[in-house]
Amino acid sequence: MQWVNAVMQGVLLGGLYALFAAGLSLIFGVMGLVNVAHGDLIVLFAYMAYFAAELLGIGPFASLLCVVPVAAVIGYVLQRGVLNRTLGADLPPLLVTFGLSVIIQNVLLIFCTADSRKLQSGTFELASWKVTEGLSVGLLPLTQFLCAVIMIAGVQALFYRTALGRAFRATSDDPSVAQLMGLETKHIFGLALALSLALAAVAGVFMGIRRSFDPSSGPLMLIFGFEAIIIGGMGSLWGTLAGGIVLGVAQTVGAQIDVAWPILAGHVAFLLVLLIRPQGLFPKVFR
Repeated sequence: MQWVNAVMQGVLLGGLYALFAAGLSLIFGVMGLVNVAHGDLIVLFAYMAYFAAELLGIGPFASLLCVVPVAAVIGYVLQRGVLNRTLGADLPPLLVTFGLSVIIQNVLLIFCTADSRKLQSGTFELASWKVTEGLSVGLLPLTQFLCAVIMIAGVQALFYRTALGRAFRATSDDPSVAQLMGLETKHIFGLALALSLALAAVAGVFMGIRRSFDPSSGPLMLIFGFEAIIIGGMGSLWGTLAGGIVLGVAQTVGAQIDVAWPILAGHVAFLLVLLIRPQGLFPKVFR
């Protein structure tokens, strides 16, 4: 039963990794941008939720009402004001997002210190639902998994059933042709990053409830997100969820074997997928 429990906990943990990866996958699919600062932005939004909860006296989930809109505005302004200027230029956007990552880490270190913080959700994070004798499902992991499924389904529906989604796909296919057809590509790219960072804000809140965080936590979140994307297949949102599940199960099974193995087991699973199926489990593009 302990192995069944380990696999189930890994599946639920995969929901969190899918949240880390969803925004990355979206922005890569639309404009081919690898946002190295994504993990640090997740941590930044976790800090925003922490201070919003402290100042307003609200819970971490209620803080999403404050953090998600702010994250979307940051994404739009960042794309229109900075990243759009680098697309197609000599200075690769990869270097710009790397610089942004360094800036975020140092600003957080200056204003928030190196002390670890954690979002408190009271009894909710400890509550569980007993399935059978020796097998329980935590309400927090279950909630984060369901949230990942709902958000990915929502973004998928947005891409394939709305005018904005058609604009995203047209701009992804050929920005020059899309512009000739009347689409303002810079605006579309701004909306894409706004949506990406809104997803990152939700990921930041769940991350902050599940574990403590500090200004240097971002790179690890980025690694987990990239591994989930590559395991699932570049450009596939449902593949991202599958990749997160594979990564989560590998880590929890590794922890069951030895408490020092969870991170290593996840990396090994990532490398095995690259060796056996380099294109990922469910490769797809936003077209």
